[in-house]
Amino acid sequence: MTDLSVLNAEVVECRRCPRLVEWREEVARTKRAAYADDDYWGRPVPSFGDPDARILIVGLAPGAHGANRTGRMFTGDRSGEWLYGALHSAGLANRAESVWRDDGLALTGTWLTAAVRCVPPGNKPSAAERQTCRPYLKREIRLLTEMRTIVTLGGIAWDATLRTLRDLGYAVPTPKPKFGHGTEVKIGRNLTLIGSYHPSQQNTFTGRLTREMFDAVWERAVAVSHRIIGEMFSSGVATPGVSTTEDLRYYYWQRVADLGLDVSFSPSVSIRGRSPENREKYGPSDRGIRPGDILHCDVGLKYLHYNM
Repeated sequence: MTDLSVLNAEVVECRRCPRLVEWREEVARTKRAAYADDDYWGRPVPSFGDPDARILIVGLAPGAHGANRTGRMFTGDRSGEWLYGALHSAGLANRAESVWRDDGLALTGTWLTAAVRCVPPGNKPSAAERQTCRPYLKREIRLLTEMRTIVTLGGIAWDATLRTLRDLGYAVPTPKPKFGHGTEVKIGRNLTLIGSYHPSQQNTFTGRLTREMFDAVWERAVAVSHRIIGEMFSSGVATPGVSTTEDLRYYYWQRVADLGLDVSFSPSVSIRGRSPENREKYGPSDRGIRPGDILHCDVGLKYLHYNM
């Protein structure tokens, strides 16, 4: 088992918060009429995704008849429809639907967790319950060694993430940054925190959160987490995984410029800020991408980029 798998196994067995234990089990026992034949999960919900994730998503807590029923984060409810639909559009999920924990859904470059792992009454965990769950998030952040971006869904997740990062010694700005949709905060040199409204029906039904607003968050998260050079190549332009600078330079100039990325296309795409390991592997940072270089596509197949 991987370290993240070990952590998930511990989470599933947790009974530290009596109020949450009682509530999650009561919901699983009484059920909603529409799901009367379902075998509810009724336990803490484990995290889910790619252990090599560059993007960490932090939600609030499992839904009573969503994750608490299906056993996977954001699965089986309207919030999950929004989230996985957006992740699929961004190339971070292999499908847009999420109905059960073994339905074949897979995330790429992304890890999904929550500030609280058990469904709380009224969807409102207490301060003590949030504090009790925080060590799990700390351990996840330590284990996600490739993480470059954290997207928090809602204010509680925002606050829990900032507290956790501060506890771990990250350079969290003071005063504490305020939550807002699209708010972006640089945490030290290599981590960016992005806020998003939660895709709850309270936000989506009222129009507070639109699909365009939500999609923009994931486009930005991918852009920040990966030095994107361009979108997935269209048929006949190039082949994902094997391409040349010339293919990129003319076809994707405007798209890359619109994202405001730190790249240059003249005389070739610059590669800046390489780690010592990448300098040894690929050469010095002023080398640039040359025709015939291999470009790796590891965010689904939607974005073509160099890992920096």
